[in-house]
Amino acid sequence: MMHASSQRVYLSAVCVELFFMFTSNQPECHFSLVLISLLSCTTNQARLTVSPSSSQFFERDFVSLSCEEDDSSAGWTLRRNTSKQQRTLHGDGWGRIAGSYCKISYTYPLDSGVYWCESREGPISNMVNLTVTGGSVILQSPVLPVMEGDDVTLLCKTKTTPSNLPAAFYKDGSLIRKQPTGHMTIQHVSRSDEGLYKCDISGHGESPSSWITVTVCVVVLLVLLVLLVKKDVHGKSEGETQTF
Repeated sequence: MMHASSQRVYLSAVCVELFFMFTSNQPECHFSLVLISLLSCTTNQARLTVSPSSSQFFERDFVSLSCEEDDSSAGWTLRRNTSKQQRTLHGDGWGRIAGSYCKISYTYPLDSGVYWCESREGPISNMVNLTVTGGSVILQSPVLPVMEGDDVTLLCKTKTTPSNLPAAFYKDGSLIRKQPTGHMTIQHVSRSDEGLYKCDISGHGESPSSWITVTVCVVVLLVLLVLLVKKDVHGKSEGETQTF
């Protein structure tokens, strides 16, 4: 399959002005130092969105999926791979079409798998891995890749109330933190935070594992030095005849 991607560029600029005055018979110089920052990210042309925004769900939860491209879903269809089915189209034994959305009213463990949007021409969107568990604990984590430098909050949730119980969080099998309220925030994420996360609530059980992907953008810094010169004219204007 082909992946359709596009380059997204963010531009910011800072201007620092330097002013110099030379002697009276020298020009006045005005320097402008312009710092231009280009933040370049590669993104897919189409994007699969999931609501609620989570990669894990309890059995019999409600999930809505949508293919989006520039605020439009025209020309894209939703497909999935599960342990039982390969490349099946939404509405073909799973999901209910409602406008530009595909709704799964009651999720089951057999709905666990990889979901993506596909166009008639062949390109596909980002792939999303959804997990449906029959257990009593899930980890709510970002379903889409997160941008490097952003803050990410993980929520360890039980099927029964109260859902904000003390929880332990793990990354790649190792304990990283215990939190009294069941949620953990990773500040200013970097590529080192990428990995497989899960959580555990004592007396309730352990969540499935979910992979968190961190997207790194390339920053290009351009420095432009602009020199503007103005003539400091003294006396009579040029071309005027001096009288003795």
